[in-house]
Amino acid sequence: MIQEITSRLYSDIPKERLYHYTTFSGLLGIVGSNKIWAGDIRYMNDSAELKHTVDLIRIEITERIVAGHAKPDLLNQFLDWVTHRITNGHMLFASSFRANGNLLSQWQGYSRIGKGVSLGFNPKFILKCAQAQSFQIGKCIYNRKEQRRLICQVIDSVETLADTSEKNQEIQHNSDKISLYHDAFQKIESDLLRIAAILKHPSFKEEEEWRIVSPVITDYCKEPVLFREGASMLVPYIEFNLAGSTHSSLVLDHLYLGPTPNITISMNSLKMFLAKHGIRPKKGISYCQIPYRAK
Repeated sequence: MIQEITSRLYSDIPKERLYHYTTFSGLLGIVGSNKIWAGDIRYMNDSAELKHTVDLIRIEITERIVAGHAKPDLLNQFLDWVTHRITNGHMLFASSFRANGNLLSQWQGYSRIGKGVSLGFNPKFILKCAQAQSFQIGKCIYNRKEQRRLICQVIDSVETLADTSEKNQEIQHNSDKISLYHDAFQKIESDLLRIAAILKHPSFKEEEEWRIVSPVITDYCKEPVLFREGASMLVPYIEFNLAGSTHSSLVLDHLYLGPTPNITISMNSLKMFLAKHGIRPKKGISYCQIPYRAK
């Protein structure tokens, strides 16, 4: 049941141009490597990403228990398990794209000192790159009612799995029941992570975000997991290849230069840099037209 939910959520195909916001430093790295970084979703937005999903699960479980659920121990075990696995379980990596390449809130995040760009890609190209690397593309969900409905379905799936396991196994001790429950929880972990990766707080709705999401990684020591310096910790990431099969240079559809106090010379050096690397955005390069404000 939960696999059907995940398949449906990742069945949307982007039709609009997809923009990836980054700094000048990020641009240099992307052009030099033809890769972007996909970060561990547990480290996105100061760890608030997955906490939102846990909060939704907690609300649903609390409501079911208050309503007189027949197996409150199952629900409490699931909540405890989810809370622990969010920070200690399997790893899932994602990179963000926006349908809007000229968004003030994003420029405020990436252009505080006038050093931001948003790279516009043809959605078919991103989809092709994702499929070649076994990534999936999902459109973020911001509607709280839809999020609650999805979480309700997830918990229904957990209950169904647990009930089936109890019918098929003889339970003699409470420890047997707890072990059985945890086995059921583990069966849905990968799909739960994929669902959590595209559930975002409603306050971010204007971003219209799409995410490329990696396969679930269960053993980071055997996978190409790298680390970068974050604001206050080391952040795990993996690389997502943007090199097309017949292209050696980055394939861009369009590019926005973010707010800067030096529009003319910044635009000039940006054009020179791209030309030097054989990059010619099909729809050109645009200035964002948002006034620069020094902070």
